[in-house]
Amino acid sequence: MSQSGEKGKFPETTGYVGFANLPNQVHRKSVKKGFEFTLMVVGESGLGKSTLINSLFLTDLYPERYIPGAAEKIERTVQIEASTVEIEERGVKLRLTVVDTPGYGDAINSQDCFKTIIQYIDNQFERYLHDESGLNRRHIVDNRVHCCFYFISPFGHGLKPLDVEFMKAIHSKVNIVPVIAKADTLTLRERDRLKRRILDEISEHGIRIYQLPDADSDEDEEFKEQTRVLKASVPFAVIGSNQLIEVKGKKIRGRLYPWGVVEVENPEHNDFLKLRTMLVTHMQDLQEVTQDLHYENFRSERLKTAGRKVEDEVLDKDQILMEKEAELRRMQKMIAQMQAQMKMKPGDD
Repeated sequence: MSQSGEKGKFPETTGYVGFANLPNQVHRKSVKKGFEFTLMVVGESGLGKSTLINSLFLTDLYPERYIPGAAEKIERTVQIEASTVEIEERGVKLRLTVVDTPGYGDAINSQDCFKTIIQYIDNQFERYLHDESGLNRRHIVDNRVHCCFYFISPFGHGLKPLDVEFMKAIHSKVNIVPVIAKADTLTLRERDRLKRRILDEISEHGIRIYQLPDADSDEDEEFKEQTRVLKASVPFAVIGSNQLIEVKGKKIRGRLYPWGVVEVENPEHNDFLKLRTMLVTHMQDLQEVTQDLHYENFRSERLKTAGRKVEDEVLDKDQILMEKEAELRRMQKMIAQMQAQMKMKPGDD
């Protein structure tokens, strides 16, 4: 009786070992542990960054946002505001950290406005490197910036000099996803023209933005088509809204105008759904690129710097030793000369 019970618990299947179940084990462990993701949003004030983030994750990260006046913005410096929220969906937990950068591009002199942002990104790499090199490596909190939504104004004719300089300064440190803000201010023709202009300028200035990975050959046709559409949509032209509007008996997120309603989640109106799909379906790839490319570059550079410091210290010690030996030889020579002179004096008398 007991033998048949044990056979029920451990079924015997010819030619089957059981390691095909390993992905399920990884899945269960990952779900239990939860996921971490850090998203940075950068762009000038008034482009709808906060509204878009709230729309993307159906949360309210900025309940009471203070908006400074024009006089305060003249000498305003860039600040870093990190907000963390725990999101759970169908048993899967996501620890989302959104890093906002109020004050970016607001001051009259914006020459050094992105140094604070670069320092923050480097500090997170430094912190992770320190934790990774420590004794307790089991519970490392990953606050590295995995993705940066860079908001581009729809009111210009492409990229501004500040846009170019900032993206060139951070493209080797973080995955940049360019986003055209407030796309409802553009006609479809204007939107397409602006997208082409921005892509041309990004290529012209050698800016490296996040490249969506190609779909594998064994993927289904629907996923391949989705990947193709997402790649063709960069930069994403989006609108955001936290307002629910009733249209034909159905409540939707959108913006109400005298001529009609712009629906946030309508792919014919803007790229909001495409941006969210890109972020969700490629969240793991964004983390892997951060780990394997940007963090490894930072880590190798830090190790090289540390190695150079050690070499410099060795060279300094060798130099000091050589100088001391030269000084000793000089002193010995002086003593020998003095002794010779003392021996010569009695003879002179």
